[in-house]
Amino acid sequence: MRQRLVRCGAWSVVGLTCLAMPVAAGAQPNPPAPSVRTLIDQYCVTCHSERLQTGGLSLETVDVVDVASHAEVWEKVVKKLRAASMPPQPRPRPDRATYDRLTRYFETALDRAAVANPDPGRTATLRRLNRTEYQNAIRDLLALEIDVTALLPRDDAAFGFDNVNTGSLSPTLMERYLAAARTVSELAVASRSPVTGSRVIVIPVDRTQEDHVDGLPFGTRGGTVVTHTFPVDGEYEIQARLQRNRNENVEGLLEPHEVEITLDGARLDLFDMVPDRSNLVYQANAAYYNDEGIDNHLNVRLRVAAGPHQVGATFIKKNSALLETTRQPYQAAYNNDRHPRQQPALRSISIVGPFDSTGGGETPSRDVVFTCRPTSAAVAEAETCATAIVGGLARRAYRRPVSVGDLDQLLSFYREGAAEAGFEAGIEKALRALLASPEFLFRVERDPDGVATGTAYRITDLELASRLSFFLWSSLPDDELLDVAAADRLREPAVLETQVRRMLADPRAETLTTRFASQWLHLPNLDAMQPDSRQFPDFDDNLRQGFRRETQLLFKSILDEGRSVTDLLTADYTFVNERVAKHYGVPGIYGDHFRRITWPEGSQRAGLLGHGSILTVTSYATRTSPVLRGKWILENLLGAPPPPPPPNVPPLEESASSTDVMTMRERMEAHRANPVCAVCHKVMDPAGLSMENYDAIGQWRDAEGDKTIDASGSLPGGAPFEGVAGLRESLVDRPEVFVGTVTEKLLVYALGRGLDHTDAPAVRAIVRATAAQDYRLSELILGVVRSTPFQMRRTQS
Repeated sequence: MRQRLVRCGAWSVVGLTCLAMPVAAGAQPNPPAPSVRTLIDQYCVTCHSERLQTGGLSLETVDVVDVASHAEVWEKVVKKLRAASMPPQPRPRPDRATYDRLTRYFETALDRAAVANPDPGRTATLRRLNRTEYQNAIRDLLALEIDVTALLPRDDAAFGFDNVNTGSLSPTLMERYLAAARTVSELAVASRSPVTGSRVIVIPVDRTQEDHVDGLPFGTRGGTVVTHTFPVDGEYEIQARLQRNRNENVEGLLEPHEVEITLDGARLDLFDMVPDRSNLVYQANAAYYNDEGIDNHLNVRLRVAAGPHQVGATFIKKNSALLETTRQPYQAAYNNDRHPRQQPALRSISIVGPFDSTGGGETPSRDVVFTCRPTSAAVAEAETCATAIVGGLARRAYRRPVSVGDLDQLLSFYREGAAEAGFEAGIEKALRALLASPEFLFRVERDPDGVATGTAYRITDLELASRLSFFLWSSLPDDELLDVAAADRLREPAVLETQVRRMLADPRAETLTTRFASQWLHLPNLDAMQPDSRQFPDFDDNLRQGFRRETQLLFKSILDEGRSVTDLLTADYTFVNERVAKHYGVPGIYGDHFRRITWPEGSQRAGLLGHGSILTVTSYATRTSPVLRGKWILENLLGAPPPPPPPNVPPLEESASSTDVMTMRERMEAHRANPVCAVCHKVMDPAGLSMENYDAIGQWRDAEGDKTIDASGSLPGGAPFEGVAGLRESLVDRPEVFVGTVTEKLLVYALGRGLDHTDAPAVRAIVRATAAQDYRLSELILGVVRSTPFQMRRTQS
């Protein structure tokens, strides 16, 4: 058989590699028996015919021999075959061996076509730094931590991530970036004394403040500690204010308390808070003591050196005796009517200043910026130094070597500022221009000259370095990565792997946990969750934040310890602090510090499916939601999201009787009686109902009212199972489905665009290549970096 070799150039990608893979000219993989056409006609065309076109798809006349000519159609089919979700039950379905034969047939044909004619897709030419990327870039460029939420608006998310489709820049948003550039440059350089301003840090109203807070002195309880960058040496005032109820009374101030204000862990002052019982105010037939202005004296004024400092406010802890009540007190204590505070709590810290500034002082950001200083008044010497400073900053900020034109433009701003107020003012003005430049605010990927439209090409090493650093760090490339890329060596497989592993070991890779994993698993939705305080009186912000951190730490351990990504589903350990441990019924855990615990064999809490974070974001305020939980499983674990609901869907009926309460399963069955609703719900509900033993905030229960919970369920195309343990086993029974979904999510996040059918061969190649490494998460990430979509790009069509 005559063969031809597939040429890939100088690059190598997982699965679609430069292995000189032999492909018979014009050949297709041999079809399994019985024939593919017969199987498609038998199981698919009943619904997907030219006449019915169910779901807008007809397979009746689509060529099954020349698969590549209808790649988009057959990729849709492969996705359904992989999940065994078609044909829908109760229609006749092939056995598992037949599913596998059909899947292999189509995947082999599609993957061979992708090797012969790679289509890496097209990322946007201009991609704006989102809010997180901007904050991290400032941190790494200038050694300056900023509160980006005060400078830039929240980014919209697409395809599940806020770094997708960030190309637009409206005039209003441009003004915000210009204002941010001014604020950041003045804070970094501190060439002149800023006007007096204030920063107010407000603590969530539903945070319980009865126990010690990490970062504050031992022997204290409640309050908060924040990092604040003081712009210049000068005098500042730190103010603390207390939480008040709807009647504007300080909550929990029933006896004298002491408030401590700290700077970098050292006490600045200690204040007495004494309620005035002799001054009663009568309002609406109720008596309140008059505490107006009782916390107005919680102010400290002092001189502070410029730079970052830890500012804290807290209470001296009284004895730890338990409340003597007829029932166990609630863990939450913030609601004046249902579970009131037993002690006062902090509402806010304000930092006001500077007053009487004495200059910029020595700060980490000034050390980074001023790599040299002129030793004389000579203009030429100052400009030589300015050129070195601006050139070094521009190289990092622009993620490439700078040109003479780049430097001339920035130095023109330096000269203007230096003429007005001296050398440092000139550097500040040049830095402001740099931070407002499109070369900093946008990641630019230009089509090379002389390449035909719609052609796949390999991106430059410098573009690859930017893709890599924003994928793993959500920030700029560091000097080592830029040096390798500038030498055109980053494309070398061994060098690339070395850089990926180095970057994964860097603390900046924490963003894969806080950004990628959090958004994939919908953890940001926790901020909006407000479970009903009557039904769930133990829920507060402490539990909300504990849930979030537990899930983040599990993901981080999977990555750092070289574990299989499937351990996210099966891990027999988790991370808890005292608040989360009490919620789960785990004894012997004390303090706010998170520590690793091992679940007993057969625990229902194993893996993500037992995490309170996941169970809370997939519930409503008053009840669980099998629909939300089922949709979350299909979308985030199986990669097979259900179709959007039709318009005018009737709401789920609530129990009409106060004595005969319907279980969630009974209510969902009644809802599915509507044929319009049944189409989607018969796919989503079984998976969600298997998690009914967890209530709306993730606590285990065996009954709903006086009825035992039926937690039987199933996945699309799978056998019935019992409870969350059965769900977990079904998910890991075919690990390639879950691993493929994680790979898709990683690829979306890495590329900053949604995927289409042309990306499917790369996803399969990554999954196959990492199977031998037990699907380790770190290997999946390396596979994404090696893939065709990550290393290549298609020119504009």
